[in-house]
Amino acid sequence: MIQTVIKRDGRIVGYNEEKIKAAIRKAMLQTEMGEDESLLQKIADRIGCSGNEQMTVEEIQDRVELELMNSPRKEVAKRYIAYRDQRSIARRAKTRDMFLEIIEAKSNDITRENANMNTDSPAGMMMKFASETTKPFVDDYLLSPEAREAVRSGYLHIHDKDYYPTKSLTCVQHPLDHILNYGFQAGHSESRPAKRIETASVISCISLETAQNEMHGGQAIPAFDFYLAPFVRSSFEEELKKLSTLTGEGLDDLYKKEVNDYTYKPLDKLSGKDRLFQHAINQTVSRVHQAMEAFIHNMNTIHSRGGNQVVFSSINYGTDTSAEGRCIIRELLNSTYEGVGNGATAIFPIQIWKKKRGVSYLPEDPNYDLYKLACKVTARRFFPNFVNLDATFNRHEKWKADDPKRYLYEVATMGCRTRVFDNRFGEKTSVGRGNISFSTINIVRIAIESMMLKDKDERIKHFFTKLDEILEITARQLCDRFNFQKTALVKQFPLLMSHLWNGADKLKPEDTIEPVINQGTLGIGFIGLAECLVALIGKHHGESEEAQELGLRIVSHMRSRVNEFSERYNHNFSVLATPAEGLSGKFTQKDRKSFGSLPGITDKIYYTNSNHVPVYYKCSPRHKAEIEAPYHALTGGGHIFYVEIDGDATHNPQAIADIVDLMDKNNIGYCSVNHNRNRCMSCGYEDATENLEECHKCGSHAIDRLQRITGYLVGTTDRWNNAKLAELNDRVIHE
Repeated sequence: MIQTVIKRDGRIVGYNEEKIKAAIRKAMLQTEMGEDESLLQKIADRIGCSGNEQMTVEEIQDRVELELMNSPRKEVAKRYIAYRDQRSIARRAKTRDMFLEIIEAKSNDITRENANMNTDSPAGMMMKFASETTKPFVDDYLLSPEAREAVRSGYLHIHDKDYYPTKSLTCVQHPLDHILNYGFQAGHSESRPAKRIETASVISCISLETAQNEMHGGQAIPAFDFYLAPFVRSSFEEELKKLSTLTGEGLDDLYKKEVNDYTYKPLDKLSGKDRLFQHAINQTVSRVHQAMEAFIHNMNTIHSRGGNQVVFSSINYGTDTSAEGRCIIRELLNSTYEGVGNGATAIFPIQIWKKKRGVSYLPEDPNYDLYKLACKVTARRFFPNFVNLDATFNRHEKWKADDPKRYLYEVATMGCRTRVFDNRFGEKTSVGRGNISFSTINIVRIAIESMMLKDKDERIKHFFTKLDEILEITARQLCDRFNFQKTALVKQFPLLMSHLWNGADKLKPEDTIEPVINQGTLGIGFIGLAECLVALIGKHHGESEEAQELGLRIVSHMRSRVNEFSERYNHNFSVLATPAEGLSGKFTQKDRKSFGSLPGITDKIYYTNSNHVPVYYKCSPRHKAEIEAPYHALTGGGHIFYVEIDGDATHNPQAIADIVDLMDKNNIGYCSVNHNRNRCMSCGYEDATENLEECHKCGSHAIDRLQRITGYLVGTTDRWNNAKLAELNDRVIHE
């Protein structure tokens, strides 16, 4: 006797014979003889009593066809089969329509889910075909029924779900010194150790590109200045060797001479060995500049993931105070300021300045001059962003100013905001670690469902009860995915699991990655705190102290539960202030369909990113900092603070420094500054003229705004989805 039925989406439901009878009745009514209730009931009884305890929908329908064909009403069987085929065609038509939109390069939320991906190219189309057909497989075969239902109902979003079957991890901070000093071999990629700065620059690119093809998230270098600094000295010594060969003069004493700073100086007032020494420095500076220029150029042109996407890359720097490290930083910033091609702003790598008192922030600090240069570059090129090593949650008890490897104890950030630092299974560090996977909870839907309760206390109580339920489901879903990921073999990730991930060098190609991946994090994110608060108490946290208190209570509760999950499941769980891009409108669309347009909640086509004050809410940078700062201590999986400033920031680097000061005063972990920048899509010319319609250089009217979408830049808003475009148009200046 049939007890349960496995539906096409994998859900298991109770058997209901009325559905069988309804389908047969529809077929009978399309024939001349019409309905036969007696035969209809007889067939339903026979199927229900003779079937297995659990059957699929298809198996039951096959039985219905067979029973009808064996009955006197064979014409009903034909109608039933035709009806079944029509339903099958209708289901396939959804896939067909989606494929046609990709083929025809239509601009919509499917093809514009990731603004860093060109889905109009053949490789991009191929990836999108694979992506959209893989997601249903994940739903049907890899998710638990409770996780599947949470996704279907709009409570949960599983990021990079299309990569789920590949067992890939999200992101990693490259321990680049291993590769530069020892080289690597990974599949078809092979590299010898670097000896000079040019080679080190190229190998850095290769490491990022190769790992990108093994992962579904971003690639980062946690200490770019420290890693490349030794190759400045080796290149300098190479220049001395050239001079010795050219002049026939022994320069052994110069090899041992310390360089106080690698800065270009004219030679006309120098003579003898002083002249040769400075000439070698000048040549070295020129080589470092060209190497940094090449690094930036390569990171904006080399492609990964089948050739349709530049590497989603980030580099952290700013705290190496050696002459060589300072040279790397200075020339990287100078090259960034100059731009690429016709002077265009480089989209990648996302650059992140590590701000630390005593090192790279205060006037008396050794890298203060470079910090001021960083502010100047940001004022023109959006980068670098700034990570605050002085934030209470970013400090490390082992950090010492005289430690040549102090970068191991400095938090490093992925450009969109991902943060990895604390570790239950090894050294507290960002190096050689990353996020394993993350999922985001729609706290707005939970709040909307609580609105039915008129009493505020009951409403909030109901919200927390439902939030706990979804948090439990999310934690189990991430554990399920981890248990699937850990079965991958080392040989599936030839670079990641041989040279990058902590502890992986001890594994063999046929081993599973299980022993080492717990070094990473499992992130539970959230979206729409502002709309959630409006649903619960009528105001968001930017406009109400009560709302701010409730907002902090909600995210603090999530942090407490995440800590509990870490203990219960023995993983590095963290709370993530989700960088919603493709997700920004998905939840909203579903909620508007369910609940209609609710003022301040679902009346826009996007939800506000994580704990941010809404982009349309007018307030000062100071107020925004004071509201958003406390959430950074709670969101160990990553966070970012944005400020929108007015007009052309190119000649106002102090405006950038003022924002970093806010970051310092308010214990903010990571921040970036947005400002106006126009880009001519015909020639690449950029300026900050407000409402520019015609290029000053070539006369083209193809003008677009260069803007930040989540934590990274996008060269054209043509690749933004509708929700993010709406959010961009709603952004107001903070003044």
